[in-house]
Formats: sequence, structure tokens, C-alpha cells
Amino acid sequence: MTRAIRNARPLGGHDPIDLLIDDGVIVGITPAGTAPAALDDIDLEGRFIMPGLWDEHVHLTQWAQHRRRIDLSSAESAAEAVAIVRSAIARGEARDSVVVGVGFRDGLWPDAPAAALLDTVASDRPIVLVSADVHCVWLNSAALVHFAVEPSAGADGDGVLREDAAFAITARLDSAPDAELDTWVAEAAAEAAARGVVGVVDLEMRWNRDDWLRRVASGFDALRVEFGVYPQHLDRAIALGMRSGQHLAGTVTVGPLKVITDGSLNTRTAYCCDPYPDAPAEAYGRLNVPPCDLHPLLARGIEAGFEPAVHAIGDGANRLALDVFAKLGRGGRIEHAQLVHDSDFARFASLGVTASVQPEHAVDDRDVAERYWPGRTRRAFALRSFLDAGAHIVLGSDAPVAPLDPWIAIAAATSRTRDGRPAFHPEQCLTVVEALAASTRSLVALGEPADLVALDVDPLAVSADKLRSMPVALTMLGGTVTHAAPALGAVFAAR
Repeated sequence: MTRAIRNARPLGGHDPIDLLIDDGVIVGITPAGTAPAALDDIDLEGRFIMPGLWDEHVHLTQWAQHRRRIDLSSAESAAEAVAIVRSAIARGEARDSVVVGVGFRDGLWPDAPAAALLDTVASDRPIVLVSADVHCVWLNSAALVHFAVEPSAGADGDGVLREDAAFAITARLDSAPDAELDTWVAEAAAEAAARGVVGVVDLEMRWNRDDWLRRVASGFDALRVEFGVYPQHLDRAIALGMRSGQHLAGTVTVGPLKVITDGSLNTRTAYCCDPYPDAPAEAYGRLNVPPCDLHPLLARGIEAGFEPAVHAIGDGANRLALDVFAKLGRGGRIEHAQLVHDSDFARFASLGVTASVQPEHAVDDRDVAERYWPGRTRRAFALRSFLDAGAHIVLGSDAPVAPLDPWIAIAAATSRTRDGRPAFHPEQCLTVVEALAASTRSLVALGEPADLVALDVDPLAVSADKLRSMPVALTMLGGTVTHAAPALGAVFAAR
């Protein structure tokens, strides 16, 4: 079916244009009012047109679940987190057998999480609180028994588990039936489309192939999805002949091989070249996958056709990951790249390694970075340094760590602040044009996919606050409307 998009204005004050779309591809661009009659016209009435947005790093199942769990993001102490859980239970908000809260950040708390504190809420009902970075869980005594946590699993003796031990617990919290979980994912995808999102890289730790086959069979078509494979599933994926870029079904393709080499900043397990203050038990953080294991793992994945995507947050982990890419003689992606040595920015460029970064983390974690990476924050979340070194960057959210909304990432990348605070290392800001380029995969050009977004205002001419709440009038995926604001929605309803 041929469709015409009429009276669309390119960003930056250019003259309005008409677009002709056929079979999901832009096949014509002419001055406004000159496109031939089409079977299906959409008049944007001068709204601004741009390519659809991608979130390059999400955990879509966790994001869908996260919004239905107890929100701990406002807690400024362990005691406040406990009070939030107690109030939520009293209001009847925790109906499952295991009480789950999400989003706590304890890096700057004056008190420490402890099982005994949660026991004051419920001593006979399991409670699991998941940190904002998802690298740490805090359990009460009943949860330690329920999940049969052994001391060797990594508990600190206070009900806190980190890294692999924490991931093992969060994987067991996925208790919703598939049909219910798929409904939640569909709702999250629709909300993403309403923010102009046309695609995501889904790095959920689950065996995602079956989930996405089931969802497509049930009609999922709101987003393009590239789903990742983790080392524990690599043999299974290879046996099935999977490889990065392979079309699975509908709008879903196979994504990268994801390997988590270190921890995170808030959990104080990001692997760094300098010790953390106060000498914690793991003074330099935690190296989950050392280079001697990372190299053969990535080599096997590459041989099978998988693009490597390596989680590295600390400067030590980033350097070691780059060393492995150098030995492999090929590029890939490093996810997060939050703290990088000055001499390593150029290595991203020379090795062809993409920095997959999450700008909102710089805003969320600026204070904890100052606390635990003292004297090094000028090279933390250093987006400008990547571009100046010639490296390629792509933007994401790491949802549920930050909201699945590229406009939030774009605002953070270009302002390095929110809530009226001075910018955090403003020398690392991107321009809006650069941030948009790092958030899109296509162009408004002939032969490009008709993955398009129409906006009520020009993002090149508004403040960062306005970027965060950017009004999206229309989203199209391959020429199909996936979101229409009320003003345009009435047009479709009348047809």
C-alpha cells in the first residue's frame, strides 16, 4: 500500500515536504503539496519529522515487571526503604507470596541494608529488594530460607547478595504466567512507541528466543527488537543455528552475545584501576569474567556469527575488554563504558568498538561517582571524550535502571543535569544533533525504512527540560502507525 505523509517539516527550519511510502520504505520526497494522490494520506499540518528512535540497551521483561513492584527510588536510607515496604504491604500493594521492591540506591545511605531490618516488616514472608542497578539484592531472613541461599552464594552476612548471586535471585522472581508477562511487555512497548521508539536492543538475561517467538505469534509488532544471548545459553543458541542479525519472526531479530565482565558503581563492584574509598572487601570491585575466559568466549561467539557486547563499567574492566578486542582483531560493543582512562578513548575508535552508553546514569549517579570515584569524574560518563576521539557511540536507558524513553537520554546527554542543578562536567555535553544521531538508525531519505516520528516542536530549538517531555504526535514503524496522539488519532479513528 502506498501512503503519503504530507506537510512534514524536517528539523532545523527547512521547508515542508511530502513523503511517499511504499512497502515500508520511503520512495519519494517532494516539496509539500506536490506528492501525487496516495491511497492513504496523513497530513502532519507542519509538524516536525525525524527518524524513529532506538533504545540501544534495555531489559524489557524486567522493565515491564518493574513498574508493578514497590518503588524504592525515593528512599534515602535503609530505614526509609523499610518504611516504604511496610506501607506498601499495609496498602495491599504486595499481593504475591514474595514481596518485591525495586530501585534502591544505597551508595550514599547513612545506614546499611540488613536482613534484620526487613525482618521487622515481616519475619515469615519473603521480602526481596532489588537495587536500581540490578546488581544487588537485599533479602530478609525468610527470603534467605525461601531461596535456600547458602553462605557461599556471596551473602555479606546481612542479607545482601551481589552480582551472580543477585542475578540468580532476580531470575527466580519472574513468577508471572507467560500470558500475563507478555501483556505487560506489550503495554511497555506501546508506551515506548508513544515516546517515538521504533526499536530496542533487549538484553534480558532470560532465554529470550522462546519469549519473542511466542509474543510475535500473539501479534506483537510495536517495535523492532534485537534480543541478546548470554554465555549460559550460547551452546543452545549455536545448536539452533542462531547468529546476530538473523531474522527470527515478525519484527524480531537475534542480537549480540552479551557478557558481563564486572559489576556496577552503586553496588561498588565495577572493576577499577584504583581502590574504592574505605577499602571494602573487594577494594577494586569485582571482575566477573577475567580476560583469560573472556577471549575464548568471545572468539567462540564470533566464530558462530554473534556480535560481541561486553558489559564493562569500571576503567579496569574497560581496559581489559579493549585488550581482548585487540587480540580478537575486530570490534564489537562495550555496554556502559562509564569510567574510561584517558588513553583508552582513542582505542574504542581504532579498534572499532562502539560505546553503548546511558546518559541518564550520569545524572542519577553524579553524587555516588564523586564519592567512590574521587578525582576521576572528569572521565566518567565522558560522552564528548568518545566523540572527540573518533569513537562511535549509541544511547540507551538500561531500563529498568532508567526509564525507557530516549528523550530522557537525549536531554541528559545534552545538559548533564536535571532539577535545576549545575551541569555535571558540562564539558562532556553532546549537541542535540549528536545525541539524536546516537539515538537513531535511519534517515529521512529515499530508500530508508519508513521508521518515522512526528513532533509538535523542533528538538533543535528547545531546552533540555522540554526535551525530557518532548510531545510525540505520531510514530511509524515501516510505514505502519504504532502511535498517534489524540489530535492525529481522531483522523485514523474516522477512517
